[in-house]
Amino acid sequence: MEQFLGFAIPGVPYGCTYALFAFGLVLTYQATGVFNFAFGAQAYASAYLYVYLVQNQGLPVWASFLISVVVLAPVLGLIFNRYIFRKIPSTNTTAKIVMGIALLVGIPTLIPVIFGNQNLYNAPSLLWNQANVYFTLASYPVDGQDITVVVVTAVVVMSVIGLMRFTGLGLQMRATVESRRLVQLTGVDGERVISVAWAMSSFLAGLSGVLLAPYFPQIESESYITLMVAAIAVAACASLRSLPFAALFGIVLGVAELLLQGYLPTQSIFYSSVLPSLPFILLLLALLFNPGLKRLDENKDPLSSVDPPAPPRAVTLRSPSSNRSSRVVRLALLIVFVVSMLTWMPENWENVFNSGLAFAAIFLSITLITGMGGQLSLAQGTLAGIGAFTAAQMSSHLGLNMASTMLVGAAAAAVVAAFLAVLSLRLKGLGLALMTLTAALFFDTSVFPVHAFGGGEGGINLQASWVAPLDLFNPSEHQYFVLAMVVLSLTVGVVILLGKGTSGRFLSAMRGSEVATAGMGINVASQRITVFALSGLVAGIGGTLLALNTQNANPAQFNYQLSLAFVVIVVTVGVSSVEGAIQAGMGFVVVQQLLTYAPARFQGLSFILFALGALTYAAHPEGVLEYLKRQAATGFNRKGQNHDAVAPGDLVDPSPTSRDLHLAGNDNAVMTTGLAQTAKADHG
Repeated sequence: MEQFLGFAIPGVPYGCTYALFAFGLVLTYQATGVFNFAFGAQAYASAYLYVYLVQNQGLPVWASFLISVVVLAPVLGLIFNRYIFRKIPSTNTTAKIVMGIALLVGIPTLIPVIFGNQNLYNAPSLLWNQANVYFTLASYPVDGQDITVVVVTAVVVMSVIGLMRFTGLGLQMRATVESRRLVQLTGVDGERVISVAWAMSSFLAGLSGVLLAPYFPQIESESYITLMVAAIAVAACASLRSLPFAALFGIVLGVAELLLQGYLPTQSIFYSSVLPSLPFILLLLALLFNPGLKRLDENKDPLSSVDPPAPPRAVTLRSPSSNRSSRVVRLALLIVFVVSMLTWMPENWENVFNSGLAFAAIFLSITLITGMGGQLSLAQGTLAGIGAFTAAQMSSHLGLNMASTMLVGAAAAAVVAAFLAVLSLRLKGLGLALMTLTAALFFDTSVFPVHAFGGGEGGINLQASWVAPLDLFNPSEHQYFVLAMVVLSLTVGVVILLGKGTSGRFLSAMRGSEVATAGMGINVASQRITVFALSGLVAGIGGTLLALNTQNANPAQFNYQLSLAFVVIVVTVGVSSVEGAIQAGMGFVVVQQLLTYAPARFQGLSFILFALGALTYAAHPEGVLEYLKRQAATGFNRKGQNHDAVAPGDLVDPSPTSRDLHLAGNDNAVMTTGLAQTAKADHG
């Protein structure tokens, strides 16, 4: 019994770390209607500033706490609400998720730009001294940090639950989440209520970051993001609704992890693979079997129908002559690019653009799943890794040419994507995003690090013999560029044909209303599985191209953080067209290359730039590219050009709906029914 308690008691303060984060996530969701993916990044920002002020500026702990938690954290929340989330319709779950991910990606990379590349260690405890042992329980010495975490967690939980349940402000917060406009009709200042909720939840994020900082030997964003991912599993068990259960499940998870860590043999596969994946397994089980998570995105706003329709697409505003001119210009640029790559392009920049072609293929899978399918996947980088590792292992063990095993790797990625679609058939919006994130995390921690699959920490070094008789690893031969151009062109052609065909019309109808589409006799589940599988196929092809370009298939190339960043990048540029995916791929690598000439503190600025660009998604969910094209078309029309509507040509989806650009927006049954009837007639 004493041994059991010796393992379990340390799990209580450890579980309080999960409880605080999960409690903050549930509070934010309940009080603002936003699942705040940036919660961990906010906690990291406050913790970093807190330690920086104490150690580098010599401020006392209490003053550093006031600046980093009482001032910075609420101000960040108010800024997020004022300039980002208040502009997003309450029903547009996709936009909320993308904005949270953009902040999660951007905030940690902004810290080195502001403070420089310096490491901070040994954060001081907020209340009691961590170095002092105050008493012993079952041979476990309880120090000041343990007491601090438990006491603060208890105070926060009781205070916030009391506020939400027994005060008028708490009632107003819950009502405002369902319909801010309806609450305002009763005389309540909905904007003020939401602002208070954001300030309070952000204060909790800052408090969590500072409170937990002494547990980490170094203040790193990865520690807080990993902790937040485990907290997501806890919050999911509480259905993102129950604050008391979020706190309770967090403590239970912490105790369970330390008990398993104490009793499992350290050399067993359960210790090395299953134990690190325990939070992800818990999240998977919650998503599959917790009925409360299947209703997360139900529209409760009775005034949601007053949301204005999305703006028209640029292609519908241009005259036929303008469309022809645009195609001629694009063709001319393509010819110039190909000739330049085959003749005078410097070797380092040729490698940059080759990487851009590979990333464009991966990004094209996001165009498929999100732009066409209306589903938000956070695992496309993972699917690319599955394709790359499968192709590399087959070439290594069977001696097959990697240009041919590319298709086998892509097929493996398609199978995994289809299986993921089957698991998430009853999920949509936030639930689907969490399911795909769970898959990405599982492969990150339990599959890719396995030497038999991912080659271990160093990955798999590709050999020239694996691509013979092709000479892909010799830049002067330009063979990789030719292969990548051919593969990308074929992939683009298939995606365009798919968008113009019956399946494209079915998917367009599903984006309007899955209920109305199913009512027309269309198998929604089959269409969803198909688009997932195709996106996995395309991602697997792009992942293999990327590995061939770098001559290495490394787990770091395909981790879940990059999957999140990929979504932000594609959405920033334009997720609704093939052109957007290609320009996103090229823009990503060019910006990264240009920043290599900048000082070291600015090396991560590329993610900041795309994160800032993604902030425009709230106002322009069609993406920067489509927005600029529409502005240009409008300008030409004002000059007197003919603006008759034309066929979209090379767009992925030739049948725009009033909600195309709001992927998780309100249902439009009338438009959906028309699209479904057209598709069925074409198919028949």
